[in-house]
Amino acid sequence: MSADELLSLPQYSLAQPEKERALVERLNELHAHHHQASDVYARVTDAIFPGFTQAQACSELPWIPVGLFKSHRLISVPDEDLFKTLTSSGTSGEPVSRVYLDRATAQRQAEALAAIMASVLGHDRLPMLIVDWPGVIRDRTQFSARGAGILGMMTFARQPRYLLDEGMRLDVGGLVDFLEQHGNRPFIVFGFTFMAWQHLLQQISGLGLDLSNGILIHSGGWKALQEQAVDDQMFRRGFLEQTGLSRIHSFYGMVEQVGSVFLEGSDGFLHAPNFADVIVRDPVTWEEVELGQVGVVQVLSMLPSSYPGHSILTEDLGIVQGIDDDPGGWLGKRFSLVGRVPRTQLRGCSDTYAASAEAAAPKADE
Repeated sequence: MSADELLSLPQYSLAQPEKERALVERLNELHAHHHQASDVYARVTDAIFPGFTQAQACSELPWIPVGLFKSHRLISVPDEDLFKTLTSSGTSGEPVSRVYLDRATAQRQAEALAAIMASVLGHDRLPMLIVDWPGVIRDRTQFSARGAGILGMMTFARQPRYLLDEGMRLDVGGLVDFLEQHGNRPFIVFGFTFMAWQHLLQQISGLGLDLSNGILIHSGGWKALQEQAVDDQMFRRGFLEQTGLSRIHSFYGMVEQVGSVFLEGSDGFLHAPNFADVIVRDPVTWEEVELGQVGVVQVLSMLPSSYPGHSILTEDLGIVQGIDDDPGGWLGKRFSLVGRVPRTQLRGCSDTYAASAEAAAPKADE
């Protein structure tokens, strides 16, 4: 089954055995392509997986550590074919990941994101509130993870409205105008988790604004909220009690695999789409762990051909909670994240913002 076929199917519609057969064939092809095209990828995988020829299962595929994107230039196409460069949001003074896209890879990633989000947003373009400011996507050839996320979500939007200015001040009047025009039918609210809580919900608390027809899509920033004793349950309860908004979906993704996001289902767990998957590995033996056990998350994707991002060992700890057993009917693996591998550099998009830009932003009364 080709990548195009997997993208055209309704997502979460393939049982794990069928999906595994399709993925391993394509991922073997991608490994061979990147091994030939990228000297860095070839050297690293040859050192970690000496003698590798071909995988019979996804768990046998070579992987590279996500930190390699910060220290090396990983690219599998000529420079003249580059379309855009994505960057992660590293902590101040630290190196950032750089991901190089040609037009074909960028197009596949856009199609993949659309296929995933259609599962919860439908196929109609909806009005959208963006909990950020317009400048974050000003340079469309050099994107941060925040900018890439916003531009990706623009695919599903009509009449998008940014809610914040450069100083992270909320445009309450603009929000009221938006709700008067669009609040009586479904609309999207998109933002990174910390910003949605701090700069939207906390600013409109007690105003009685009705966001009950909204669908909130959010990601990242949990570390900053946990320091304020805000967990997922409190986050959801806050939006429900203050605004009536109950349809909330987080997602797990990274700039190193933009497009292959793992969306939260009705069961509260993250789900792997048809064209991507997760493997959880023991941090000592690097073998795949049993269902329900904690380990290091490896992410797989059929999408990247311009850079070797098809098999990445992350710095996150997770648990595969079940396979083909979601009560909501989504097939494939469902999993949860439980933290970070100790002593690794934080890579969160809005955690970085929360720790630095927040302190520097002008206050409302300045």
